[in-house]
Order: sequence, then structure tokens, then C-alpha cells
Amino acid sequence: MSAPTVGLRASRPAYALFVLPFVALYVLLLLWPLAKGIWISFHDHDLLSNDSFWVGLGNYQELWGDEVFHQVVWNTLRFVFISTPIFVILSLMLALALNRTGKLATFLRATFFCASVFSVTLITLVWKLALMPERGLIAQFFAALGLPELPLLTSDNLALLTVALVTVWWIIGLPMIMFLSALQQIPADIYEAAALDNTSRWRVLTHITLPSLKRAIVLVALIEVIRQFQVFPQIMLMTNGGPNNTTRSVVQFIYEQAFMQLSLGYATAASQVLLAIMLVGVSTQLWLERDKKGQR
Repeated sequence: MSAPTVGLRASRPAYALFVLPFVALYVLLLLWPLAKGIWISFHDHDLLSNDSFWVGLGNYQELWGDEVFHQVVWNTLRFVFISTPIFVILSLMLALALNRTGKLATFLRATFFCASVFSVTLITLVWKLALMPERGLIAQFFAALGLPELPLLTSDNLALLTVALVTVWWIIGLPMIMFLSALQQIPADIYEAAALDNTSRWRVLTHITLPSLKRAIVLVALIEVIRQFQVFPQIMLMTNGGPNNTTRSVVQFIYEQAFMQLSLGYATAASQVLLAIMLVGVSTQLWLERDKKGQR
């Protein structure tokens, strides 16, 4: 019995060879850029001349007093708070409605999903044409109803909401597919037993379907929080951060500081702040979900 044990122990170091490629890529593509970014954030790094000077926490102190950065952080938080609940609720409703057989349901599933594979340039171009003042489709629709035209992209109060709704329209198909996948994993026997007991649809939804989708709901919410914190291209193409900085996001701020102001250290410090905010948001959501499970 001792010989096989010795052979097994001797072969254990060889197991690391299977993990080594993943670890190498993980360090090379994630840990090293993260560490490099943190290091650069402590420097005044000019991207044009490639000169770098140690400033310690100077970049973070400057961000703390930068009113524009405060505004873009608030804009990004508002965007996340607006879009994420819509993504979760609307995609869940679509999945519940389209979780059936038939050509119509198949066609609608494909229609909603196809929009998400289009490029952001195409989506924003179409919506900018639709939202044009006076001649756009939305303006003509309001005019046909006898309603005053709304400045959807030029109003301080409506621009961010408009971009959020366009974003939802664009990529609602991805979370919908995730919910559809989760719905199809629920055993059919449970629904058959509920039908034999003459259980109402509302009780089936609230006592069978939604409890079975808890993990999927949390997963979709986490994914959308992370994605919407990084919002950038649709804002850049539709409003360019306007009007009056009311739609400028943190990622756009980072882009402008790095590639327009050529201040790489300042931009990297802002990216570290964004990473910290995202980690706090995701950790809070996971903690709240764990706390709810503990109470049950």
C-alpha cells in the first residue's frame, strides 16, 4: 500500500503544470496591470513626454477637490441606479413572457437578442436620428399626438435618463437570455404538481418561479452593476457628456484625462477610484443578499 501512496505524492507537483498556464495569464493580464496602474497613480506621468515624477497621494487629493470628478461620479451612480433595476425587472418579465414554445416566441427572443449584437456606433446613430429635434421620429410622434416636443438629449434632467433607456433597449437581450436559461432549468414536475393542486398563476410565480430564480437574479444584477459602472461609448457618441456635464461618466473622464490632457497619472488615479466604487457596490449587494438568506 505504501508504493502507490509514494507514487501519488511524487506526482502531485506535476498537477501544478495544468494550473500554471491559467495562473500565468491571470498574473500577466490582471494582477500585473492592476499593480502597474496603482503604481502609476502615485506619479505625475506625462503621456506625451513619458516623464514621470513621484507625487504620492497628490493625484487622489486633487481628485478629492475636483468638482468635475465629483459630478461624473454622481452621474455614473445615477446611471447605475436607473439602468440596473430596469435591466433586471424588464429582462425577467420578457423571459417569463417568452419562455414557451412556438414560432412567435422564438421570433421575439431572436429579435430582442439581435439588438445586443449590433455595434454601439450603429445603435447611437439610429437613436440620434430618431431623437432629432423637429424632424426626428420621436418629435414627429409627439407632434402627431399634439404634445410639446421634449428635449430628450439637450435637457439637464432628461439626457441621462434617455441614454439609460437607449442602453436598456440595446442590450436587454443578454440578461433576458440568462433568465431564459435559468427558467428552463426549473424541473417541470414542480409545475405539474402545482397544476394538479389548482394553484393560481400568481402563487406559482411567487412561490415557485421567483424563488428558483434567486441566484439568476443576483447574478444578472451583479453583471449589470459592473457593466453600467463602465458606461462610456453610448454617452460619448450621443451627448459627449453634455449638456453641462450631466451625462459625463467616470470612464469618459478617465479617457479625456489620459488621451486629451495626456495626464496618465491623474487618469489612472481616477480609474482606481472607479474600481474601489465598483468593489464597494458589488460587495454591498452580495452582503445584502447573504443577510437576507441568513434571516430566512
